[in-house]
Amino acid sequence: MRLDKFLKVSRIIKRRTVAKDFAANERVMVNGRIAKPSTEVKVGDIISLRAGAHQSSYQIVKLADNVKATEAKELYKTID
Repeated sequence: MRLDKFLKVSRIIKRRTVAKDFAANERVMVNGRIAKPSTEVKVGDIISLRAGAHQSSYQIVKLADNVKATEAKELYKTID
């Protein structure tokens, strides 16, 4: 699954265009490497987001094309 789509489906970032902008501006890393919006992600990958001085990390637990808002948090585990 594409990185920008995963960020949107998991609701880590609310809109896919915003997810694309984050990745295009080198504010997203996958497994320690700067990622493009089209980077393929898989279960077990670690995604790090940087917004200003704040950094958040998530591990992908499950991939799905479409989930309800109440089930979105089941797709990832927060790491900190």
